[in-house]
Formats: sequence, structure tokens, C-alpha cells
Amino acid sequence: MCLLFTLLLLIPLSVVAQDKGGKGKGPSPFDAPKNLKILPPDNLRQTMMAFNAGLGVMCNFCHVQGDFASDEKPEKATARMMITMAREVNAKFTDGKQHVSCYTCHRGEEEPKMMPPAAPPQ
Repeated sequence: MCLLFTLLLLIPLSVVAQDKGGKGKGPSPFDAPKNLKILPPDNLRQTMMAFNAGLGVMCNFCHVQGDFASDEKPEKATARMMITMAREVNAKFTDGKQHVSCYTCHRGEEEPKMMPPAAPPQ
């Protein structure tokens, strides 16, 4: 009976601990961004969703699941280089508009197409 009483007391305490940031809730890449080297923290969710659409990949393509700040995956370094490249191209336009993005080359695929599709035989 004493064991049952103790268990009944511990269950609500563990729920409260989880609600206050305990281990019951997995990390979110948007809670408190860490290790941002070239992206600003504002509009991070929209930026990541644009990468998702532009490359047709999910978060774990570049990020280590559960540790979004990690630089372990080489795809993350590649993404940083590509973001820098797109910024440099866009900076050369005097109108201040964004002319190129990930989607410009990738068209929703991991690897950009290097050649147009072959013409159908006639």
C-alpha cells in the first residue's frame, strides 16, 4: 500500500518536470537556435521551410536528429556554402531583389540538374 501511495505521488511530479522543460519533450530546432553562423535567428522557421521546398528534403538531411546545432553532417557545411553563393549572386543585382534561391537550381531535388531533359525523338 505504501508503494502504491509513493507511485501515485511520483507520477504527477514527473509530469510537472516534463512540462517545465524536462526530457519528456524533444528539442525543437526553433526553440533557441544555436550555432547559427550565417542565418539570422528571425524567420528561421520560414527559411528552413524554403530549404525543404527548394531541395525536397527533410531536416535530418542536413541536421543530426535531436542536435540541430551539430556540424557533424557535411551537408550542413555544403548548405552554408550554397547560401553564401546565392547571397553573393543576389548582391550583384542593383534592384535589391532576390533573383536566385535554392529552388532556382535544385527545383525540389537534392541534386540540381546539370542539363535540360533530352528532347523527345522525332
